[in-house]
Amino acid sequence: MNPPHLIVGLGNPGPEYENTRHNAGFWFVDRLADELRIALAPQAKFFGKAGRAGELWLLQPGTFMNRSGQAVAALANFYKISPAEILVIHDELDLPPGGIRLKQGGGNGGHNGLKDIQAKLGTPDFWRLRLGIGHPRTLNLAQQVVDFVLHPPRKEELPDIEHAIARCLLAWPRIAAGDFAGAQQQLHGKAV
Repeated sequence: MNPPHLIVGLGNPGPEYENTRHNAGFWFVDRLADELRIALAPQAKFFGKAGRAGELWLLQPGTFMNRSGQAVAALANFYKISPAEILVIHDELDLPPGGIRLKQGGGNGGHNGLKDIQAKLGTPDFWRLRLGIGHPRTLNLAQQVVDFVLHPPRKEELPDIEHAIARCLLAWPRIAAGDFAGAQQQLHGKAV
């Protein structure tokens, strides 16, 4: 397996969205950037905030979620990064808060960010790191999905999501080496 050359955290720009569930991908990339000492800065030609260490790029699209593919395709095409070398981190309704799944390809599950990335890349064959935020129905909430993802996690959910991000950071050396199978084993096992 090729190591990833582009790590994309999905979210919505602006302070009003900063702490919302939909920005879980941004949260991960912020933490990874801190850990790797990569400064993220606005880069107009990539439609977002980006930073680089060697051949590794980190990206937070500056577009709204449903236009995420514009930023991903701009950077990937400019540096000739193949879809198999892209890892997209995003919030996942179909996993409980704190759930994690790492996989390549597949559908978009109605996630507008993934849908746009697939359209702009012309393929679903990029890697995804899915961070569980739960679903309003399984959490016994009356909220509509769009309202749910655009609100902060409840205080009892946030520690689980933060713990999942920490577990993903522990798996980063395997991901960075292209050992996706080893990272899957580490992440999909029982939480510690």
